[in-house]
Amino acid sequence: MSAYVDDATLALRLATGTSEILKGVRSVGLLEGPGLGAAGDDLAQTWIERVLSRHRPDDGFLSEEAADNLERLKKNRVWIVDPLDGTKEFAGGRQDWAIHVALVENGIPTHAAVGLPDAGQVFHTGSAKAVMGPRANKIVVSHNRQPEVAQVIADKLDSEVVRMGSAGAKAMHVLLGDYDAYVHAGGQYEWDSAAPIGVCTDAGLHCSRLDGSPLRYNNEDVYLPDVVICRPELKDTILEAAAEFKKEHGHY
Repeated sequence: MSAYVDDATLALRLATGTSEILKGVRSVGLLEGPGLGAAGDDLAQTWIERVLSRHRPDDGFLSEEAADNLERLKKNRVWIVDPLDGTKEFAGGRQDWAIHVALVENGIPTHAAVGLPDAGQVFHTGSAKAVMGPRANKIVVSHNRQPEVAQVIADKLDSEVVRMGSAGAKAMHVLLGDYDAYVHAGGQYEWDSAAPIGVCTDAGLHCSRLDGSPLRYNNEDVYLPDVVICRPELKDTILEAAAEFKKEHGHY
């Protein structure tokens, strides 16, 4: 029988262990491209699922890499994970990929960890603190698609727009003070943001939908189309710019 591990430690160890597995798989050079990405997804998913089935067999589970079991809707505790956020970036040898692990209780992430393996860092609730130094005058958006509203927000903040892969990587770089905000619109799912939102909220950043409403997890429909993570003092400017844009265009 395995020794009991508390929720915070379990989230941290899951993200840390998955980071080590994926770094090892990539470093030996036996696979590349889509084959490497698929192997990374499969190995990370298998390990996380096996650990949770041993240590938290009664909790719900939602993952990008597994079929959705709607029995989770009956549970107050659900682990929401993205075993490898940024599969293309991982397979392409880039650094902007991440590991997401979050325990959601009654719709809110309570314990979360985000691993940035190539940076050798795992950020987790109870430890991470947002860097609140001078503004970077940059906002970060998706590498694949820049939402139209992002440029409007950047103009309001007199800031540059920078593209990056992995929601977790973008969120953690806001936490580190490299960017003032992460703005996303156009489609995400609960596993893309649960862990980053858990860590960033706990670290003192503002986190919400672009209309200012709170992010809630473990829904039947796991689609979450938009999110903003930012320095608290920029919240009003960002949300007002987003509201004006939507009023004029009907979307973000």
